[in-house]
Amino acid sequence: MSAHPPADAHPAHGHPAHMHPAHGQGAGERGWSALHGGLSPSSLVRLWLHAVQGFARLGPVSRVPPDVLSVAGVAAAGGAVAVAAQGGRWPLAAAALVVLAGVLDGLDGAVALHTGRARPLGAVVDAVADRLGDLLLVATLAVLGAPPAWCVAAATLTMLHEYTRARACAAGMPGVGAVTVAERPTRLVLVAVACLGAGTLPGGTPLTGWDWATVCAAGWVVVGAVGLVHLWVGVARTTPPRFPTTVPSVRDRRSGGADEVGHDLGRERDDREPATRVRGPADEEEPRHG
Repeated sequence: MSAHPPADAHPAHGHPAHMHPAHGQGAGERGWSALHGGLSPSSLVRLWLHAVQGFARLGPVSRVPPDVLSVAGVAAAGGAVAVAAQGGRWPLAAAALVVLAGVLDGLDGAVALHTGRARPLGAVVDAVADRLGDLLLVATLAVLGAPPAWCVAAATLTMLHEYTRARACAAGMPGVGAVTVAERPTRLVLVAVACLGAGTLPGGTPLTGWDWATVCAAGWVVVGAVGLVHLWVGVARTTPPRFPTTVPSVRDRRSGGADEVGHDLGRERDDREPATRVRGPADEEEPRHG
């Protein structure tokens, strides 16, 4: 629910429609809705957008470059891993760092939108920072005691979720396909709960005594699987049936360049469309007699 373009379901850090300063609570809602296929934000999302926009308007915060805020979010997530590994009551501090990482994740795009510093490269920085942050969240569960298999499954489902959306957007899908239960806020909440539980009730969950990190890792996998299916349904429903008429040049397809999208687009068109054959004399319609 940050304010970045859909590489991870985020509105605005680098979207062209937000290259000028935006003010007021309605601006954040309109930006979120425009980049989520026209969806109206829920009450919870609206509350979150109002909060981060309020922080973004604070003088000291608005002067921080959005990219610095993105990197700071990754640093906070990394600090959560280091702190959680200390055991004892330290996971409580790790929970605070996880929450801070989530706030910074939304704040970078809000500042970019509010100050008119949104740019395409900022969207790339935000997306990379989010994926690094996701891996660090999984690492936090691992140091708290979650089984490696659950952690690998959680990370894999998250990467598939975000990569599917990114590739669909590159292929021409408008919006984000679907806002699923497996979005980044859910991951942050699960890891924060694991940290709070490990710090306050180290013996495990009430009544069952199950390990907090294991329970939250399993929950991540379940919502990740459900979210991936939900996203695929949205992608199949909203992705255009055909590629745009403009096809990358042969040189671009062979060289690959900095953007693999052009290569894949050209290759898929070659696979799906039959080669055009030059018409010859034999193809000319025979004259009709009669």
